[in-house]
Amino acid sequence: QLQLVESGGGSVQPGGSLILSCAASGFTLSNYAVGWVRQAPGKEREGVSCINRGGDDRNYAPFAEGRFTISRDNAQNTVLLYLNSLKTEDAGIYSCAAEWGSECTGEFDSWGQGTQVSVSS
Repeated sequence: QLQLVESGGGSVQPGGSLILSCAASGFTLSNYAVGWVRQAPGKEREGVSCINRGGDDRNYAPFAEGRFTISRDNAQNTVLLYLNSLKTEDAGIYSCAAEWGSECTGEFDSWGQGTQVSVSS
């Protein structure tokens, strides 16, 4: 069974940092491009970042550029999302998703359940 499990969410103050992890089981994550999306209460889900299969191409939503960093550790079958300089508007459920193939197109095949990020003073 293909499964993605996120971890690392939590509650921080504005300006704080978190490291989110997306771990795969039942399949080899290195065969997939992997993205992160988020959804805040009452808002539409939005893309955050994506990394291609080779790890040499990353893209970020404008709000994430310069503050968030995506990386992958194929040996650990994980993808990480570093969240820095967090703002209250960054709060929400962050989910990872895997897409078969080398590049990020947004056509994800598998989704995790998400991890909660809270930002408040």
